[in-house]
Amino acid sequence: MKLFVPGRLCLFGEHTDWAGHYRTMNADIRPGAAIVTGIEQGIYAEVEKSSIFELYSEAEEISGVWKDFSCRMDETELKRVAKSGSFFCYCAGVASYMLEWYKVGGVRIRITSMTLPMKSGLSSSAAICVLVARAFNLLYNLNLNTLGEMNIAYLGELRTSSRCGRLDQACAFGVKPNLMTFDGDEIEVRSLNVKKHLYWVFADLCAEKDTIKILADLNKAYPFPSNEAEQREHEALGEDNLEIVDRAIRFMAEGDAESLGKLMTEAEALFDEKVAPMSPALWSPILHGVLQDPNIQPLVWGGKGVGSHGDGSVQFLAKSEEAQTQLMNYLNDHGMKAYKLTLKPVHTVRKAIIPVAGFGTRLYPATRALKKDFFPIPCPDGMVRPVILILLEELVQSGIEEICLVLGSEEERQQYADYFERPLVEEHLRKLNPEAQEYENHILDIGKRLHYVYQKEKRGFGHAVYQAAQFVGNEPVLLLLGDTLYRSDSNKPCALQMVEEYERYNSLMVSVHPIPLAEVSRYGILHGVWEDKMNHVMSVDTMMEKPKASYAEEFLGVRNKQGEKEYYSVFGQYILTPEVFSQLHEDIMQKEIEGDHVTEIELTSALENVRKRSGMMGIRLQGRMYDMGNPSALVTAVQEYSK
Repeated sequence: MKLFVPGRLCLFGEHTDWAGHYRTMNADIRPGAAIVTGIEQGIYAEVEKSSIFELYSEAEEISGVWKDFSCRMDETELKRVAKSGSFFCYCAGVASYMLEWYKVGGVRIRITSMTLPMKSGLSSSAAICVLVARAFNLLYNLNLNTLGEMNIAYLGELRTSSRCGRLDQACAFGVKPNLMTFDGDEIEVRSLNVKKHLYWVFADLCAEKDTIKILADLNKAYPFPSNEAEQREHEALGEDNLEIVDRAIRFMAEGDAESLGKLMTEAEALFDEKVAPMSPALWSPILHGVLQDPNIQPLVWGGKGVGSHGDGSVQFLAKSEEAQTQLMNYLNDHGMKAYKLTLKPVHTVRKAIIPVAGFGTRLYPATRALKKDFFPIPCPDGMVRPVILILLEELVQSGIEEICLVLGSEEERQQYADYFERPLVEEHLRKLNPEAQEYENHILDIGKRLHYVYQKEKRGFGHAVYQAAQFVGNEPVLLLLGDTLYRSDSNKPCALQMVEEYERYNSLMVSVHPIPLAEVSRYGILHGVWEDKMNHVMSVDTMMEKPKASYAEEFLGVRNKQGEKEYYSVFGQYILTPEVFSQLHEDIMQKEIEGDHVTEIELTSALENVRKRSGMMGIRLQGRMYDMGNPSALVTAVQEYSK
């Protein structure tokens, strides 16, 4: 396997990871919050199973400091190496943790390239720890998610003499910005929305800083401040930081680079005022000389220090791509090592739900033997796929990382586990052509993204969706119907079209499509006002379930470009905000209070309540949907989807 793990750059919130940890001892301390991103520089490696733990390098960038290393997969020996302080101690620390807690063998890691500078505040040690954790995870099918890999990398590094921060392992999440919050021992990571390209430049000042001294001095003020100066440090790393991070998130989502750059300068001034006086090691004349360089000012919106601060590294937000290049050249010409980082718009929706708990009454007796989402569908490429695989492939193509299937019972899980987790028996695998054998690995890879919850009481669609509330957390989530196929008319899957529109509007969303007036009594109908000239995005002002045709004709028609009335129903894809799950929770609790354990909990009513408070966007997707829920629709889908 080939792996890449980037370094990381903390944009805002340095030092708040360890400060937030002290909430376990002092509840008055505010949670830590940091905006951290992976960078374009990192470690490239090839990994494979081995009987021992081996590290080799072909990377010219570290040829002067690297020596090949190997040792037995023995817990005592690995822990000894971890405490040795050698270049390999981080790797051995992670390997020892893996051996102690998981059933693993050895790993051979060959570093092919390392573009990440060492000892520059960019967490090269964290990157190598994440690389080792990821190698064990993938090679031994441990099914750890990214947060799990990050935690193991952190715990492994703690087995060395290093005292890394919790935000360092953010490199596990790749080259995209994330909000990390630190509340005692609890850590949350949330992807952030970037509306426009942001052109960062960071540079190694090629000077000296004493990180150990800085951390030792700053930690003296915790957990309880003993004087006014220590109280000011608490403020800077607490409420002041939370306010700055909140503004930074907003500026990034709005694409306001100028305000974001000015905020960097403001954050640096706050650090100099309230934090830097606590440690002589934070006296940083080289950093401030670069930040105030008159030749740099015309090229940037703002700048600040990096990591623990001091004369380690500096970062700037350049005004344009051209200014980014000019700034890099200037810094390199003046004896610093400069690197660029371009933050691009990223997909903020990374989770999806597919309810598949229904029995499929209208497709009986076939559903006695096979769940309807496993019904075979001929596809244009000649393959015959089950419905659920088609849906999951669309989600993967749309950048979704984790998918939750809502099942009717725990017994049903076995069918999904057999399909997505159990390799094909060797006898059958040999009969497949090479392309099909490779596709088998693709199916198993999809299985690693799956989570399962159970709707043990059949109380409606909203109740089924609510079962995934814990999986969703406090994130937006894409919802697909388990008995509906989607075919895009563009080069983007329908789900990806939804995600991209969410990034633009950050609102509750439903996909819509026009239906004939004669059919409105069979569907939920939406009315609203078009937000764009192309009539693709509608601000929804009414939702009505199964109206009569006469009522729809008078009140629910939406005029198209030709001035004609059209009637819009839900297309079958939604992006639900956390507010929807809060509303579903209220609806369920209200029924509990009333002693009503029978009435169905409908998603439509929850969506309408959220729409009244916060609004809703209807997205007309470029595509078609195929309902699989009844015999005639199934026939149509089989005939049309293969074309």
